[in-house]
Amino acid sequence: MSTSTTSPAADARVRLLGIRHHGPGSARAVRRALETAPPDLVLVEGPADADPVLGLAGDPAMDAPVALLGYALDHPERAVFHPLASFSPEWVALTWALGAQVPVRCIDLPTRVVLAPPPADAPRAAAVRARPLDPIGDLARAAGYDDPERWWEDAVEHRLDGGGDALDAPFPAIAEAMAAVRREHEPGGAPSDPVERRREAHMRQAIRAALREGHRDVAVVCGAWHVPALAAALPGSSAAARRGGAAADAAELRGLPKVKAAVTWVPWTHRRLASATGYGAGVTAPGWYHHLYEHAGPDVIARWFAEMAQVLRAADHAASAADVVEATRLADALAALRGRPLAGLAEVDDAARAVFGHGGDTPMRLVADELVVGNRIGRVPPATPMVPLARHLAAEQRRCRLRPAAGTKVLELDLRRPLDLERSRLVHRLALVGVPWGREADGRRSAGTFRETWQLRWEPELEVRVIEASALGTTVPAAAAAAVLQRAARANGLGELTVLLEQVLLADLGDVVGEVLALVAERSAVASDVERLLESLPPLVRTARYGDVRGTSATRLDDVVAGVVSRAVAGLPAAATGLDEGSSASLAALVREAQAALSLLGHDGHLAALHAALVQVTAAPRVHGLLQGVATRLLADAGVLDATETERRVSRSLSGGTPPLEAAAFVEGFLGASAAVLVHDPLLLEVLDGWLASLAGDAFTDVLPLMRRTFGSFEPAERRAIGERIRTGEAPGTRRGAVELDRERVDAALRTVAQLLGVPT
Repeated sequence: MSTSTTSPAADARVRLLGIRHHGPGSARAVRRALETAPPDLVLVEGPADADPVLGLAGDPAMDAPVALLGYALDHPERAVFHPLASFSPEWVALTWALGAQVPVRCIDLPTRVVLAPPPADAPRAAAVRARPLDPIGDLARAAGYDDPERWWEDAVEHRLDGGGDALDAPFPAIAEAMAAVRREHEPGGAPSDPVERRREAHMRQAIRAALREGHRDVAVVCGAWHVPALAAALPGSSAAARRGGAAADAAELRGLPKVKAAVTWVPWTHRRLASATGYGAGVTAPGWYHHLYEHAGPDVIARWFAEMAQVLRAADHAASAADVVEATRLADALAALRGRPLAGLAEVDDAARAVFGHGGDTPMRLVADELVVGNRIGRVPPATPMVPLARHLAAEQRRCRLRPAAGTKVLELDLRRPLDLERSRLVHRLALVGVPWGREADGRRSAGTFRETWQLRWEPELEVRVIEASALGTTVPAAAAAAVLQRAARANGLGELTVLLEQVLLADLGDVVGEVLALVAERSAVASDVERLLESLPPLVRTARYGDVRGTSATRLDDVVAGVVSRAVAGLPAAATGLDEGSSASLAALVREAQAALSLLGHDGHLAALHAALVQVTAAPRVHGLLQGVATRLLADAGVLDATETERRVSRSLSGGTPPLEAAAFVEGFLGASAAVLVHDPLLLEVLDGWLASLAGDAFTDVLPLMRRTFGSFEPAERRAIGERIRTGEAPGTRRGAVELDRERVDAALRTVAQLLGVPT
């Protein structure tokens, strides 16, 4: 900013173009005002230290929506975004100025001040901001509207194409209306919020500096709310004397704390522009506003319905050209009936529901995300200032042909293909540095060795995460390796370390595998907690099993697995003794997972050791019935117990000497979530059926909830098969046809049921 003390020329003109942020009508009015009478300087509400990167907005590779990102260099997690869309008046002013080769500046408080620790009056500022201030709502209520958004669209946005001198309308009317509202809310003439006072003082100082530099025609594009306050900077303004003029503004800004900060451009999305995401200056329908700005004219509504028809037809929903014509006519008619100058989103929605949905909401549910909000994501040019890590990530995304997208993208990877393997490594590495671009929806655990399924969604906030992670390294692999070493040093237990080791192998960070593996070996050598040892087995086995598939190596991993197995099985019988129901259920789940993992590994010695420990668990006297049931089932499924021995052990556990609740717990553990053993083994079904039939009334009532929970976990087909076997007497000892029925008692019961159902007897 110039420090010249030259007085402004007497005929200098400052035009205050009060706008609504992200208003398509305001954007068109700003463009028309600038094109009709080009100024020699454009000032835009935005962070003043963004001036060095403003020129990038004129690069053909820049595509809105984008955002100015300001962040503190020493604390990059402290950041602020200034989003701009194609229909944002500030973006229109900026791109017009760059195209017309007119100087352009930002005049709001610089980022280095905004991100500084708050001054002493911050608590009072927070208290003031807690009170809602809604100037548009006040004006809407004064005009008899119950919807502020609808009033602004009718009074401003939808009327801005209605002819007249672009220099005189609609901005003077907006300024007058805002001045009236500010007089009501700020009787002292200045905001009570110190942050707002400083912002407006800084903008006034920037206007004065521009006039001192000799600019004779200055256009200021700012929020409509600020127009009355900025008028105090105009030559000859009476408001200047009331506010104390330049001296008062300088005093307001003197001594403000500052931090080292940087400002750059980052891509933004329409979804993040939506007010539903919590963005304070957001709009309800960014996709709709983008359409209004790009296709302004008499056919704007017809174009919208044509795009809607394309979306509906792509989803196999009927949408004809005749429907487009009918919906357009209906929307226009609704606007006329409601006294609106142009059909708004409400009329468009109503017309779409009536014509395309035949009174239902299906069409709007289909088009809401794609059209009304939109999945549009911006783009910044390669010359945009980036931290080295961000630049390397962009290169990796291009190399892997993975362009960031605002919507959720499902990515199916076949790890046998080199490109898919590189994509997998990139997403895993980003997860390690705290940039969760993808979420694994279906992968190695259930879909086979060579397949991964990811859901990718790029959020603007991930740009800040990348900047934060830049302290770890200048490339994605280097940053991921540094993050791994930090996490390994802070790991609390063996389970956390083994999960980290698996992630390292998936990300192919060979340089740190040895260090993490050494920590795993060290921790496992001294670990004595059986649950933690069992918990570490699945990730260790997956690492060993799938390391070769991904072309990575896990040296000494087999020795680590062997050590963990030997210590876990040695302590398992003692660890299973004396546990309550909750602890038994937890240990049982770990035992099942360990069995599945070792079966996947296919090491007969490890499985034999686990099965030997489970045999001891089934024979121990103080082991909970649930654990005994799980152990018995695992041994039976593995063939360690044959059918005869399995039936003998089940019969013993369900004998009359076993308390009913303990027997029910055994049944729950033995059956688990699968009834296949009962469907295919009629002798076991006979044992269970006989035990239930032998229970006394009170005991049956006690075990009923457990049995309902157990059988409720079965598939419907399994339950039907069991019922059919019982009904037909296919299970030995359950032949209901051999039971003599008391005909008199049966007839009495049937008559009672008939009366309840209203059926004549």
